[in-house]
Amino acid sequence: MSNVPGIIITGGSGRMGRMLIELVQASERVKLIGVSERKGHEWVGLDLGKALGGPSSTGITVVDSIQELLADAHAVIDFSSPNATVEHTLLASQGGVAHVIGTTGLTSENLMLVKTASQYIPIVRAGNMSLGVNLLVKLTERVAAALDEDFDIEVVESHHRNKLDVPSGTALMLGESAALGRGVELETSSERGRDGITGKRVKGKIGFASIRGGDVVGEHDVIFAADGERIVLRHVATDRAIFARGALKAALWAVGKEPGEYNMLDVLDL
Repeated sequence: MSNVPGIIITGGSGRMGRMLIELVQASERVKLIGVSERKGHEWVGLDLGKALGGPSSTGITVVDSIQELLADAHAVIDFSSPNATVEHTLLASQGGVAHVIGTTGLTSENLMLVKTASQYIPIVRAGNMSLGVNLLVKLTERVAAALDEDFDIEVVESHHRNKLDVPSGTALMLGESAALGRGVELETSSERGRDGITGKRVKGKIGFASIRGGDVVGEHDVIFAADGERIVLRHVATDRAIFARGALKAALWAVGKEPGEYNMLDVLDL
């Protein structure tokens, strides 16, 4: 391995994958070691330059498994799918390579496997890797801790029409921080998908509402509503590059760290 950290990017054909490829290739602080896609994808076996639609050769062939790339890598940046992410984290743990996970929609079973892998490698996992969102997470916890149950908490999120998981990973991060501030468990305190005659709102619950449409990159509101007043904490993302930059920052931070589960609050020292 060289002194410049080598990076593997999974799911290279996706929006985040393409953005990460561009960011890593333009950086002097890291080197792109390889790019992967799922088995049977049209990119597999192509030179990365051709896969991206360019005329030039990069010398990097897109593969369908990161296993053959791990010997020369320091970190894997992963915005793929839950099942693929679990496969990547198990391979990364065997190769002793840090894993940065931006994939959302992971099940409790997926998360247990990630936790097991973190005994062997540093894993940075976050539903959102932007600086602004992670500041919002901390603010949400502080405000929730300062206010009592007279303030109802609602998390409202908006994303583009093609997003697959609901609520978003960021919304769940915000819900977790609100629950932490309140001293409760989100699993038993959340309220989702209201429809029909639901009866009045249950005191102390943390509500979630999701909007899908157009090309919305990401908007998140945490509303603290009481009689006569509301406090609204808000973050609006207008460019996905913020997530790519955060993921690369996380990868650089994770290289050389002790095994364990980390998040962007650790990376940003928040």
